[in-house]
Amino acid sequence: MIAETLAGIALVKQSVDFIKSNISTVQDIGQIAGQIDDLFRGEQEVQKARGKKSGVGLTDQFGVQSVAKEMIDAKLAQEKMQEVASMVDMSFGPGTWKGIVDERARRIQEAKEAALKARREAIKKHNEFMEAVKTFVIVGGVILAAIALLIGIMVSASASLM
Repeated sequence: MIAETLAGIALVKQSVDFIKSNISTVQDIGQIAGQIDDLFRGEQEVQKARGKKSGVGLTDQFGVQSVAKEMIDAKLAQEKMQEVASMVDMSFGPGTWKGIVDERARRIQEAKEAALKARREAIKKHNEFMEAVKTFVIVGGVILAAIALLIGIMVSASASLM
């Protein structure tokens, strides 16, 4: 968990440093888009590490050092995000950062909905397949029972003829 937080903070700082040093020379936002993606990913890792407590002892979870580090890292990540937001808006016009954040949120939501739709479709296909298997087994059982009955009738008829 600590490694995830450190990696997240490092990614945030690295992204911000790159954006700061290159914001004045880029012609369009696409030239720093990769670093913005890394910034979001790093901030997300910090938040995820902050919320993830599995496999960590009680002392580590509730210790002052752990809590303080998590809070400070989360604050640092938010401050760096705000710093980049200001730089982007100053370089590319007011509302650019909000547009990026809104578009990112929209795409994330679309991806979640597409994954949910795909999962529902897979469950539906699985259920249809299981229904077909069940029907096949029932029909096969009825056919086998009918064949067994016919054989039984034939055997009893031939036994009565002898």
